[in-house]
Amino acid sequence: MNSLTKLPSARCPSLCHKVVDGLCGREPPHMADYGDTWRLGEWLELMDCLSSLFRRAVGDHCSDEEVLAGLGDVGYSEAVLGVLKARREEIRQGLLQRTHLTSNATLQDFDWQLKLVLSSDKISSLQTPLLNLSLYVREDGALRPVSIEMSREELHTLISSLEAANKVVVLQLK
Repeated sequence: MNSLTKLPSARCPSLCHKVVDGLCGREPPHMADYGDTWRLGEWLELMDCLSSLFRRAVGDHCSDEEVLAGLGDVGYSEAVLGVLKARREEIRQGLLQRTHLTSNATLQDFDWQLKLVLSSDKISSLQTPLLNLSLYVREDGALRPVSIEMSREELHTLISSLEAANKVVVLQLK
């Protein structure tokens, strides 16, 4: 991130705004516009650092002091912070939109059945409980069923994953 100081101070806010534009799905900055300032490796590292900084600051609801501490002794930290303050809500909307584009499927309903497998063609006595979970997912206007059969261990893993996802969502909504 120290390579940001190679840029003339007047161009720093413009570069940061372009990085935010890229995060929001618009035209990102092009190296050709800054090719005389950085080599390719430095450019890629700087873009990664700035993008990560903006995403983390907005996603983790960082205070100005936390952002400044994360920037360290980087020159132009006030310019970077100014862009973040000015476009925080826009970055948040861009991140939400990117997350939403991952999938437009929504769970409409579910049903479950518990089965006890008593035996199989290889083992005469199993007595293994199995859960049959039917999910009804709406995707592109069509309702499609998804059936999953799980053992006890797989069910515990699914429940743990869903509880962890719920904690993340609850924290994001705060």
